[in-house]
Amino acid sequence: MATSQTLMSSSSSSPQQSPPLQILVREPEGFSIWRGPPFANGEPRPELDRVPAAAARFSDDGARLLVTRSASAVSVYSCGGGGGGGFSEIRAFEIPSLLAAALSPRGAFLQTFQKSTSPQDKNVVIWSVESGSPVYQQFQKNMSKTTWPSVQFSSDESVACRMATNEIQFFDPKDFAKGIINRLKIPGVTAIELSKSPGSHVVAYIAEAKGVPASVQIFSCGKDLQSQPVARRSFFRCSSVQFHWNNGTTGLLAVAQSDVDKSNQSYYGETKLNYLTTDGSHEGLVPLKKEGPVHDVQWSLSGLEFAVVYGFMPARATVYDRKCNPLFELGQGPYNTIRWNPKGRFICLAGFGNLPGDMAFWDYSGKKLLGTTKAECSVTSEWSPDGRYFMTATTAPRLQVDNGIKIFHHDGSLYFKKMFAKLYQADWKPEAPERFGDIAELTKSVNAIKIDERKKQAQDSKSSQTSRQAAASTVAKPSAYRPPHAKNSASVQEELFGGLAPSEEMSKNALRNKKRREKQKEKKAAEAGS
Repeated sequence: MATSQTLMSSSSSSPQQSPPLQILVREPEGFSIWRGPPFANGEPRPELDRVPAAAARFSDDGARLLVTRSASAVSVYSCGGGGGGGFSEIRAFEIPSLLAAALSPRGAFLQTFQKSTSPQDKNVVIWSVESGSPVYQQFQKNMSKTTWPSVQFSSDESVACRMATNEIQFFDPKDFAKGIINRLKIPGVTAIELSKSPGSHVVAYIAEAKGVPASVQIFSCGKDLQSQPVARRSFFRCSSVQFHWNNGTTGLLAVAQSDVDKSNQSYYGETKLNYLTTDGSHEGLVPLKKEGPVHDVQWSLSGLEFAVVYGFMPARATVYDRKCNPLFELGQGPYNTIRWNPKGRFICLAGFGNLPGDMAFWDYSGKKLLGTTKAECSVTSEWSPDGRYFMTATTAPRLQVDNGIKIFHHDGSLYFKKMFAKLYQADWKPEAPERFGDIAELTKSVNAIKIDERKKQAQDSKSSQTSRQAAASTVAKPSAYRPPHAKNSASVQEELFGGLAPSEEMSKNALRNKKRREKQKEKKAAEAGS
């Protein structure tokens, strides 16, 4: 075991305290870890000094960090258990011809993919991070986004499976030496997605073939419950599918993508949003209220509702419940991205990529818009684990100029901005949202401060206004200009009309109209008498 640099935090976090927020920032020279926000004196403090690396990625729970140093060397760091206890290298691996590497959700296993020359080379290897030894090896001809990582784990690492030809193979993560403990036969399967929390179900996509429509099928991971799918949805004109499991594994959103739009309304093809439940109560399309592509979809933390951005520009955004009933409309605009904060209270609606970067921040609990702003040329975007900050980053190689990081408050106001000559990556260190306090407490305190400031400003402005009025009252107000010939007539009018001249009481037009009405009344009275 090789041990590298270790940087201990200046303060530890007790179980009652929230862990500090941390950001991984990777530049050409390597990556570093920032502590915060909030930042002392407005500048981030390095939690871990710069480490040379070609890539870096946290495990899903943030307990460990995978660092790819070169095409033949990777290291795994301990992140101090999320309590600010410092970063230290706990294991280094020398793996020739390395093409890809990934950590399991809790960081117990490292999965690597190597370049192979023959099927006899078992180029997919699962390593135990604790022992540094391989626990499973398998040959895989090639790698793509749909097939990597080859072995998928549930969030608690209690279930593991991989897609093979016409089947899904299951393993026991506690003992990979058992080999394949179960095989689920699914002819024509081309993509799978294991549910994460809990890992009780797996969804399979079977492509269209020989006139048979494509289908999405959900199976139980229990060996005795796999005779039939618990839910199924079939459709034609589908070339690929994106899966989105909810927290709790009760519902699945499947975005079916077709390369060709038969209506010729979109150059990018056609998309349909399908919704299936693991209890079989719902299998069908989500009733979207506008024609056009599905740009983005995300579940809330509770798994009880999901938000969708869809339709031709200006796109529309809607929040639905688990029965596909619309709950709340987020309006329309140049949007293609939606981010639900980990606490489930705030939503950021944004337009990135080829859109100008408009962002709208919503309080979903209060059903109100908090603020709008812009983050042009953003490549990545995500809420902080505590749900209080929203970070956007402009990174290379997607964009070679104007690289930088912006951090916004939950209401859209800019908190921090830093530019880089070249920036490759900016990621929050994952933490469990329940480890942080309720955002409502922060909102109340912030609002109280703002209200006090407004009151003080109002009092200051009121007092200054009163003083100005008092000063103005000491100066005699100039009287209205009156021509010389009217000065004497004013005294006569005062005697006749008690100080109020008819011309001041009514305008000439009003007097003329009054006389006309009186004449009409007299005329009507005379006609009635005759």
